[in-house]
Amino acid sequence: MEGLDALQQAAVWSVLAISVLGIVYAFVLRAQILAEDKGTAKMQEVWGFIKEGANAYLSQQFRTIAILIVILTFVLAASVLVVPPTFEAVERFGSEEAAVLWVSIGRAVAFLMGSLFSYAVGFVGMSVAVEGNVRVAAAARKGYNPALQIAYKSGSVTGMLTVGLGLFGGTLIFIVFGIAAPDALLGFGFGGSLIALFMRVGGGIYTKAADVGADLVGKVEAGIPEDDPRNAAVIADLVGDNVGDCAGMASDVFESFEVTLVSALILGLVLGDAVSGTIGDGQYDLRFILFPLILRAIGVIASVIGNSLVRTDERRRNAMAAMNRGFYVAAVIGALGGVVASFFFMRNPDGSIDWRPLLATLAGLALAIGLDKLTEYFTSTHYSPVKETARSSQTGAATNILSGLALGMESSVWAVMVICVSIFSSVLIFSGFSPDPFVSFTAVLYGVSLTGIGMLLLTGNTISMDSFGPISDNANGIGEMAGLDKNARNVMDDLDAVGNTTKAVTKGIAIGSAVIAAVALFGSYLTDVNKVQQQLIDAGEQGVQLLTGINVAQPTVFIGLLIGGAVPFLFSALTIRAVSRAASQIVTEVRRQFRIPGLMEGKVQPDYTRAVLISTTAAQKELISLGIIAVMVPILVGFLLGVEALGGFLAGIILSGQLMAVFQSNAGGAWDNAKKYIEEGNFGGKHSDPHKAAVVGDTVGDPLKDTAGPALNPMIKVINLVALIIAPVVVTITPGSPGVIIGMIFCFALLVWAIWQSKRETEQISEVTKAPASAD
Repeated sequence: MEGLDALQQAAVWSVLAISVLGIVYAFVLRAQILAEDKGTAKMQEVWGFIKEGANAYLSQQFRTIAILIVILTFVLAASVLVVPPTFEAVERFGSEEAAVLWVSIGRAVAFLMGSLFSYAVGFVGMSVAVEGNVRVAAAARKGYNPALQIAYKSGSVTGMLTVGLGLFGGTLIFIVFGIAAPDALLGFGFGGSLIALFMRVGGGIYTKAADVGADLVGKVEAGIPEDDPRNAAVIADLVGDNVGDCAGMASDVFESFEVTLVSALILGLVLGDAVSGTIGDGQYDLRFILFPLILRAIGVIASVIGNSLVRTDERRRNAMAAMNRGFYVAAVIGALGGVVASFFFMRNPDGSIDWRPLLATLAGLALAIGLDKLTEYFTSTHYSPVKETARSSQTGAATNILSGLALGMESSVWAVMVICVSIFSSVLIFSGFSPDPFVSFTAVLYGVSLTGIGMLLLTGNTISMDSFGPISDNANGIGEMAGLDKNARNVMDDLDAVGNTTKAVTKGIAIGSAVIAAVALFGSYLTDVNKVQQQLIDAGEQGVQLLTGINVAQPTVFIGLLIGGAVPFLFSALTIRAVSRAASQIVTEVRRQFRIPGLMEGKVQPDYTRAVLISTTAAQKELISLGIIAVMVPILVGFLLGVEALGGFLAGIILSGQLMAVFQSNAGGAWDNAKKYIEEGNFGGKHSDPHKAAVVGDTVGDPLKDTAGPALNPMIKVINLVALIIAPVVVTITPGSPGVIIGMIFCFALLVWAIWQSKRETEQISEVTKAPASAD
């Protein structure tokens, strides 16, 4: 930690200690949850099916992706050997040889650490959610607040583990690498994003294949309740809530938490280098790096306090108000903490306080609240958009679907406008930062990265609210399958309804943070390319021009823009097709089991394992192929079209990915809640024709809101991080050389194989659905 004064060094060590405190607090909450009652024998039997299926799925998933993680660890270690190390790395480690060695090891270890941390957040969060759901169902027999407390505490374990591990990894890398930290942080962010992509894609396909199949046969054809124990897909559906919504969402927000911190530290280093003199002169103003770390620590403390205030009583029974109260209290604490941090750590050389970084952070906090309210407006049953979609169900499934499509498209426009206002606020806040255009440009990008920090400042609260949704949903399912009394079911129905809103709201925040993080990474890409080109010019290279912007008028750059815009559509198509294919097989299997004598009368228990196996096989099949697509496409664009075209590609994927993600998430959420609005007794209620039409709309929206839409978040960041990692190589290679041509042929062949593999139906799935049942 060279260059830091005593107060700054104490702050860094305090940040590390607070990150450990967050992790410890998560396990304290876990111990409290495990001490709660698990209910009746029947409840524990159902819970055992869910627990076994969830653990088996994630264990199989890790075995599937472990080989790719090992390969990429060695690739990242070797990537540093292709280009000379940055002058920050040479400055930190004393020589070029030492810099190459340390950065090579650091980037590989950081990638492995980011991967394992992301997986740990997903696995532990899912495990606690599974442990919590049966205890929520048991607590519902005692009252509303006990059930709320257990559900929210179970989610808080995931939230605190997310912020604790994310902050611990970023701070530890900064302590070890100092000004060379960005080289290793790229590996840390890439590892977290890649695992989040796998968790989102796999979990999303799993949960929606089971959900769609169970709803179409159970609700529409057989007219039985959602979690009826006679439905063979009901356990797979409940397992899917945990591996998709809990593990997937936790990993998703964890990598956003990581990546916003990574981009802030990278841009903070560049800005600190620029404001202290000539770039590359070894002088750094490290307050721009220190401030994001301190803000993250303040967010951990604020989340702990806010989460502790989430409670209600038997008279009010308002879970949403309780969670909002905790969130807003945490927001106030975070804002006040930012003021204190600015007073001590953002002083200019003349002694005045620079409030601009804090203002950019507060803009991010406002963005989170704005997207929260916008998403709630378009997806909640309390507002006109969802009511309009429910009303359209009176004339059939087609008009219901058309209404939901229109709603999703419109909502994506307003979400973009909110994000534009937030980014423009950084332009206003940092206008006139320096007479040097490059320094001012970097300052604005740094402000954008701080907007991402502010948006995820209360990640501990956000994840707690999100995990609350699937935990309550699972508890409700267990209660229905175990036949709990009416009072307990009413408690769980209410918590489940609140959970649907919190899931939709947190998806909006996750998508918004993904876009802000991607914009910050895009800025990091431009500044990093500029630095490498400057090093080549200083070394005497001829014909090198500094990249100061992206000119889309150039044909190759425009081609990159078009390809970038197309990738989210390809990704969505492959994931939705995977859900459709697996759901068809679930439908066939559930129909087959409904024909088993005695099953519909409740005398024979369905074979839940077969539906679980179908969903598991379908989800595992897509993991490697979609990961290869995310890694290979930016490599091909960069090495075939050049560094500026790769920048255009990133711009295209950010815009298209944002629009597609919000559209799919909000349309799916609106279809889901339109169905629930009808189930409350509106427009004919359950089992009416409008209800059947709304169920069809809901099943169309399921893969959009829980598979394709959320998977675009980590995909955008994986691609941006790959571009950042390969950018120095792209700048230095000779286009058209034999080695480049051979490498690109190999990458293209791998990409074609990945697309073919994703579209191919596996023999294992076909055999499962065609196998005869002994009871037939």
